[in-house]
Amino acid sequence: MNLGQRIRGGVKWLFIGNTGGQFLQFVFGIALARLLVPADFGMIVAISVFTGFVGVLASGGMGQSLIRAKEVDGADFNAVFTMQLMLGIAIYAGFFAVAPVISRFFENPLYTPLLRVSAVSFLLRPFSQIHISWLSREMNFRKRSQVDLATSLITGVASVAMAAKGLGVWSLTISGLIAGLASAAMLAFTTPLRPKFNFSRETIRKHAGFGFKITIGDMLAHLKEHSINLVLGKLEGPTFLGLFNKAESLARMPNRLIMPPTGQAVFRAISVVQDDLDQAKYILYRTMTLVMVYVFPFLVGLWWVAEQFVGVVYGEKWLPIVEPMRIIVLAGVMRTIWIPCGVTLNALNRVTPMVIGEAIGLVVSIALVVVGLRWGLSGVAWGIVASTVFYAVYAYAIVYRAIPTRLVDLLKAFVPGLVLNSFLFAVLAGAHQVLGTHAAGHPALYLVAMATLGGVAYGMAFLLFPIPALRTEAARWKQQIARAFGTRGTGN
Repeated sequence: MNLGQRIRGGVKWLFIGNTGGQFLQFVFGIALARLLVPADFGMIVAISVFTGFVGVLASGGMGQSLIRAKEVDGADFNAVFTMQLMLGIAIYAGFFAVAPVISRFFENPLYTPLLRVSAVSFLLRPFSQIHISWLSREMNFRKRSQVDLATSLITGVASVAMAAKGLGVWSLTISGLIAGLASAAMLAFTTPLRPKFNFSRETIRKHAGFGFKITIGDMLAHLKEHSINLVLGKLEGPTFLGLFNKAESLARMPNRLIMPPTGQAVFRAISVVQDDLDQAKYILYRTMTLVMVYVFPFLVGLWWVAEQFVGVVYGEKWLPIVEPMRIIVLAGVMRTIWIPCGVTLNALNRVTPMVIGEAIGLVVSIALVVVGLRWGLSGVAWGIVASTVFYAVYAYAIVYRAIPTRLVDLLKAFVPGLVLNSFLFAVLAGAHQVLGTHAAGHPALYLVAMATLGGVAYGMAFLLFPIPALRTEAARWKQQIARAFGTRGTGN
């Protein structure tokens, strides 16, 4: 199997796992949104500001070092596991001690036990992370996806069951620990790796060198994203934060369906060819083209049906998120540039410029959001869009200097997605003119009609439009469709 086939196979299984997980999270999220109140979600988001930031430190970027390294053995995995476990123990002790301080900061005593219980996850993570690194290095994404799906199912069932029993915010906290235990147990049976203690300073230092740069960048990225939650939680309270977080998570859902699995497979693939910049360039732009083709239609569709989608699925109490969600959808376009560029630069070990960009972007993002607060949720949403534009431009500028490329290459990568989605936008605009008068009285019917019409129109355009860059991709789908109908016909 050549590298291209391994990339495609890896993306396929990661996509299956990620899409399945997102679907389960979406389904269970609907139930939780109806059982809980925005303030419950707001408290969990506020806690994740601290646990997420320290979580980046706990991994130390050494898992990515194991994936990227040209040669590793059991001693490398054991050393990284040992270091991560030691960090996990130290972090848990620290959170246990500072929880009352954080509780006083938010002026809510419930944050103390919530944070102490949530921090238990740091004792579980090393047992999962080391196996995930092994599977990613082997590009065995099938097993990883199967574990992720099973974990999502277990987590969702547990959280909804506890919420139905009236446990409130605790249903979200405890289900996270159940997820950590389940994932660690299943991964242990999935791989032949049996981690042991290895305190080799030389081995740890080898992976900590690359991992340190990755960690700094990840920490700044986390700070950039979650410092916004910290500011909103402090200035506006948990209800405002819960509404904003729901708007952002729904608007980013199309990107999260496709970008993470693609990024993980591409990171490993470019790491393999890191000395061949022409090959790295090809992988980058091909990734951009396909990501745009698969992500953009969801962004376009979500923009058109946002109000009906939120009202039908989540209920009237969540309607204030409609306008900010529509605005943040625009940021999804920029993420299809920014994220592939960041993955490429990390794989090529061009991490320092991205760290600088994250540091600048941290200040820019907070400033834009604070200014946007004057206009409520919509103003904050526009701040998110503006900061995402900054990141996309900066990341591409670094790629432009790192590999032999031209601006026209980026424009060529955009063309297929732009052509197809301009057509989709026009189709949905026409459908809205016909169906819009019935949207208020029959929102569910409007939602189904727009989704069906948009899906059929985009699928036909993808398969039939003569776009050279998508010829092989369209042919592959035609083959899959023909095989599916052929199998069905034979079965009958």
